[in-house]
Amino acid sequence: MTTPLPNKPVRGSETGRPIMALLDLLGRRTALRILWELSKGNLRFRPLQLAAETSPSVLNVRLTELREAGLIEKGGEGYALSAQGRALAGHLLPLVAWSESWAADLRDQDRDTAPA
Repeated sequence: MTTPLPNKPVRGSETGRPIMALLDLLGRRTALRILWELSKGNLRFRPLQLAAETSPSVLNVRLTELREAGLIEKGGEGYALSAQGRALAGHLLPLVAWSESWAADLRDQDRDTAPA
């Protein structure tokens, strides 16, 4: 599988619109989890594998894709978010608050529709 990059055909977009390339990449198994774990700080391969709860083979593929996309980098301290990766993480953080509100609304709906 090739790394989805802007201006190249990606799943859902023959033109490779940047947002479609990003969503294709982030939609791949464990990609978001890897970025989330690295947003907390640098991690070497094995600790990242454990934190992301994934297999070594899947982690290897995702790390390659995320590096090719310029979102992470590998250095002496292990893997880390790049400047672009940190910027992306900053844009994803508001989704955490939204998701908590969404979950609360769903819980409230469940309580309202539960049989008495």
